[in-house]
Amino acid sequence: MSEIERLTRPDGETLAFRRVVGDGPTVLWIGGFRSDMEGTKALALDAAARTRGWNFVRYDHFAHGVSSGDWERATVGRWREDAIALVDHLQGPVLPVGSSMGGWVALLLAQARPERMSGLVLINPAPDFTDRLMWPSLEDHVRQAILRDGRAEIEEPGLGRYALTRRMFDEARDWTLLDADIPIACPVHVLQGRRDDVVPWTHQVALLERLPSAPVRLELVPEGDHRLSTPGDLARLVDVVSEMRGVQALGATSWEA
Repeated sequence: MSEIERLTRPDGETLAFRRVVGDGPTVLWIGGFRSDMEGTKALALDAAARTRGWNFVRYDHFAHGVSSGDWERATVGRWREDAIALVDHLQGPVLPVGSSMGGWVALLLAQARPERMSGLVLINPAPDFTDRLMWPSLEDHVRQAILRDGRAEIEEPGLGRYALTRRMFDEARDWTLLDADIPIACPVHVLQGRRDDVVPWTHQVALLERLPSAPVRLELVPEGDHRLSTPGDLARLVDVVSEMRGVQALGATSWEA
């Protein structure tokens, strides 16, 4: 396994990442909310990168995994800034692969550094999830505690016990994407589980409507859930990323055809 590298941010916090050195655009894994770079999909891409000779980087968001940071100071804007800083630290074109919340971060990254993007692969992407998906799903007493006290603790299977802060919800509104067209022109491939009960497939209809300038494929996985981590799902992901790595050489017109 590759050594953990650390990118020091201006405030002294550090972003932990691992890389595989190969060729072509750097496949950049961007994980989801409260997930880390040791997850099943990240490791599947790491293994593929080693076998196939890809450039590949996976990292932990601020306050995730082995990156530093106070969870209650975490925001969408901070996760966006860190993704931009990591891309600025790397060389050459980048192919972000964003999962769930990581899909939102990947879209924001593509807006900020369009000249660096060779394409986007989005897995059950969740742009604007804070207001559109998470807030409505919370019990009323939790919402009231967040509004009254600025925070509330919840516990979820797979995510553990953690705090949700008013700061996170309020700040996220500065980075919403689904209320206007998203000026992204690179090819986008969306993998979406039809049985996803966290990010429903209909969420992607709203996203596609906001990408008028990008060649987009939406691939619905009939039995797929939010994780999309079965052996078949992982093989599909690797194949999609491999195909998207070739788009830069073929050109978007060939990919669309």
